[in-house]
Amino acid sequence: MANPFPLLSDEPAIQDLLAFRAVAETVADALFDDALDPVAVGLSGAWGSGKTSVLELVKSEIEDRSLTADGKVLVIPTQPWGYDPAVGPKESLIAEVLAALNGEFDTEDPIGKAGLEAFKKLVKKVNWSKAVKMATRTAITMQLPNVDDVFDLVSDDPESLETEKGMAAFRKDFEELLADPALQHLSRVVVLVDDLDRCLPDTVVETLEAIRLFLSAKGMSFVIAADEDRVAEAIQQKFGTRPGGPEDEDPAKLYLHKIVQTTIPLPALSRFDTEAYLFLLLAKSDGEIDGATYEELVAKCDDLRIDGGSLDGIEVQEGGALAEHLITAARLTPILYEKFHGNPRRIKRFLNDLNVRRAISSRRGFTLKADEVAKLMVLERILTDDFHTVLDWLASNQLRDKLEALELAANGTAPANDTETTATGEETPAKGRRASTTKSDEKTPVTSRDDTFSDTLRRWAKLPPTLDATAISGYLYLAASFAKIEVIDTGLPERLRDLAAALTSSLKLDRAGVTDATLRALPEPDAHALVRHLGRRTRDQPSIQKFTVESLLRMAQEQPVTLPNVITALKGLPAADVEPATIVKLRPLDATSFQPVLDIWKASTDDAQLHAAIRVVEGSWSKINGN
Repeated sequence: MANPFPLLSDEPAIQDLLAFRAVAETVADALFDDALDPVAVGLSGAWGSGKTSVLELVKSEIEDRSLTADGKVLVIPTQPWGYDPAVGPKESLIAEVLAALNGEFDTEDPIGKAGLEAFKKLVKKVNWSKAVKMATRTAITMQLPNVDDVFDLVSDDPESLETEKGMAAFRKDFEELLADPALQHLSRVVVLVDDLDRCLPDTVVETLEAIRLFLSAKGMSFVIAADEDRVAEAIQQKFGTRPGGPEDEDPAKLYLHKIVQTTIPLPALSRFDTEAYLFLLLAKSDGEIDGATYEELVAKCDDLRIDGGSLDGIEVQEGGALAEHLITAARLTPILYEKFHGNPRRIKRFLNDLNVRRAISSRRGFTLKADEVAKLMVLERILTDDFHTVLDWLASNQLRDKLEALELAANGTAPANDTETTATGEETPAKGRRASTTKSDEKTPVTSRDDTFSDTLRRWAKLPPTLDATAISGYLYLAASFAKIEVIDTGLPERLRDLAAALTSSLKLDRAGVTDATLRALPEPDAHALVRHLGRRTRDQPSIQKFTVESLLRMAQEQPVTLPNVITALKGLPAADVEPATIVKLRPLDATSFQPVLDIWKASTDDAQLHAAIRVVEGSWSKINGN
């Protein structure tokens, strides 16, 4: 069965969703320019900006161009971040290059055999002793050139790569090796260096020194994909240099630029790129479109990017999955573009986190649409201060009232009591509420607004769709648990929290454990505080009104002084949320006290079931009063 909430792979992209082919082609131009031979090209971008994906595109471009080149282009990918520390960064890079060249000798040909002897001579210039000493405990010998037995290649000659004389000899021999007739079928050797900016300072500098060794030989090229600023910081730490002044180039970058002739910055995603990337990732994750259709979408986005168009130019079936993806991408783009600074990995992680939360939410019984979870995740992952504010509302049972007030402050209209608007503009019963015909359920302008909300929270509220407190409370509890935040109503005295939890529990045993004597023994201030808490819970979480209303009525009976507050709490429960069973609970009570509650509910709804339940209760009261 297909996974309804699939995760996106963090591996380098096979398809170019970010229009990075232009960058890859520019890099390839430099690599194939004989006037620049040998050359080292930097590809600079922040973590997650897509450097590894660009390297894959560079590799693909090299393969395409090598078909018409004078000879074979040998491509050697390497990741210094993964080097075994037992070998050393310099030795590791040299070993990878030499191992790749070793595979190019034709041992059946006399020229190849002669070249192999020159190759062995070069290998002996490298001091492998440190690696060999560790060979019995690690698998590092897999990184060494596969030439004879590795133990035959050990050289403890002090004139190894650790000395200038040894380095000069290595450079000379390496140049001669590339010029050897046995390797004349190679037109170029291109080393693609990735993740250098993730390495420790020693590894960064030693890798750069190894690159400097190779750059003396014609036919050698390097592409170094790394955040130039982070590499410069590593060089500063290694050599203890200080950043340059306002008008002077940083000494660390001077060192780097001595090795890397030019650096091509990887552009951050534009607003259009962000929206297109979101749309393409969403379309890819739903698994409902075939490969050919997806390729057409990618090509269409490329065309719109070149023409300066918008995603409105993509024709999709109205009401279909792709139409929903376009809507979601358009809604998320403004804030993700601003907060993620056009970083592809952060966008992809956001979507993965979204699907993780949708999957867990669904399995816990509160299913939300993708755009609803996305809006909540903006709050949770980006607007963290505001997220804590909303959790405080949840804890104090003010979520519903606060969200409605926020909607007024942000948009100037009050949300409907029992409907929500879909992406197509249709109104449907809000999740978690019983459909009803509320008499005044249209959004109406309100002049009195709460001005205490932050600007970021107001901006968040403007994001579609409008959220229903009843539907999202379960998600908020889940999100709080992810963030290891305890949702506690600090406004309720600690001495009353266990009592309140028992009175609102769905377990009859818990509620019955609170005796009438316990309620009667409460000091008057505590009784009022408990009733206010129960009233807020009833309004904020109408799904538990069966238990909260029962407890409110018990408080009114055992603590008559709280009756006015109980009446106020019941009046505050929207008619759209009132269950017929709640109305029936009033039948044995005093008509004079509770008739105003029924009057408000009657005036607020045309729901036939509620009116029928109200008539039953009023009829019972009439019989008791002899009417």
